[in-house]
Amino acid sequence: MAEKRIGLKEIRKLGEDELIWDAAVPGFAARRQRGTAIAYVLKYRTAEGRQRWYTIGRHGAPWTPEMAREEARRLLGDVVRKLDPAADKRAARKAATVSELCDLYLADAEAGRLLTRRKTSKAASTIATDRGRIEGHIKPLLGRLAVAAVTREDVDGFMHEVAAGKTARKSKTKKRKVTSVRGGKGAATRTVGLLGAIFSYAVRHRMRSDNPVRGVERFADGRRERRLWENEYNALGQALRGATATGAWPAAVAASRFLALTGWRSGEALSLRWDEVDLSRRAATLVQTKTGRSVRPLSRAACDVLSSLPRSGEFVFPAERGGGHLRGFPQFWARTLAPLGKLPQGVTPHTLRHSYASLASDLGFSEPTIAALIGHKGRSITSRYVHSADTVLLAAADAVADKTAALMGEKKSSAVVELLRAG
Repeated sequence: MAEKRIGLKEIRKLGEDELIWDAAVPGFAARRQRGTAIAYVLKYRTAEGRQRWYTIGRHGAPWTPEMAREEARRLLGDVVRKLDPAADKRAARKAATVSELCDLYLADAEAGRLLTRRKTSKAASTIATDRGRIEGHIKPLLGRLAVAAVTREDVDGFMHEVAAGKTARKSKTKKRKVTSVRGGKGAATRTVGLLGAIFSYAVRHRMRSDNPVRGVERFADGRRERRLWENEYNALGQALRGATATGAWPAAVAASRFLALTGWRSGEALSLRWDEVDLSRRAATLVQTKTGRSVRPLSRAACDVLSSLPRSGEFVFPAERGGGHLRGFPQFWARTLAPLGKLPQGVTPHTLRHSYASLASDLGFSEPTIAALIGHKGRSITSRYVHSADTVLLAAADAVADKTAALMGEKKSSAVVELLRAG
């Protein structure tokens, strides 16, 4: 039980069932139990006060006293960050396959232990998307492979198989709904991005030493740059009026109009709560978005949409049946709005966001102003001390919303800006 700086001399002198502590790194030691094998170990306490023993490795290639000492310092750094290296090591042994690795990744994500680039926990919607890609693509093609055996060639082949539609299928859920797993280059690129994050998780937890996704050349991201043209805005207005006349769910119609007038992300609008809205200040405070906390200006036209809705629950746009917010919005759009307005294929709810930004640009607003209106990364109003939108942004929101409404045939605009027509 002596304590001195461990070197080769001390290692050679170790007798059977003897342990020597290092004087330089607390908790670092070398011990010989039976036979000639000597192991480097680290003793530490977790953030919860639990005592742990971690075996760094046996003396000899590659472990030398100095290498083991540096590894002990690194592990203690993890302990300071409230990690538990011994627990992670046990989890790594259990995660023998990619399928099991994915389950560990999702469990940590749901528990809030995986942080985004903004140092916040993953949103529930993001976790749901991750789960869909794991169950739909990763597990069917790579799930049975050992974590340590996956190569860059495996990942490259996986990407091309997803792009070719090998995992595309339709299946029924327990609630008798049909879910569709689609392939294609876009799905392949996004799933490989998730796979890279999963293997980075594996590297951090010492399940393997490298990330096989690194260096894999992906397809272009396929960003949707589609915007509505003047005739298509008019078709959308007709569709919204037609949906109201045919008795469509009012919340779904209102949500469609709100998206067109604000340029918000669909998820932000559909999950909006009444306690996040301040109609008197014409602002909405979104606590959790892709860019963090965000205060959005509300145009008068958008406020009119919200004022027309009954406050029957916590959500602004409630579901037609049961509790919770409006769901199945893409299906409502495809089955109700698109046919009524005879909208071209490829016009989706996300098209409204890009159209709003494009229209704001047509009206001469700067990129920082447009970014603040729609909550782009790094441009939304995120200060914890800001509780309302300023007059400049409110004026900009009014101008874009008024122009949008005029193009949809809902309200005359005093200033008309001529837009390009498709083609």
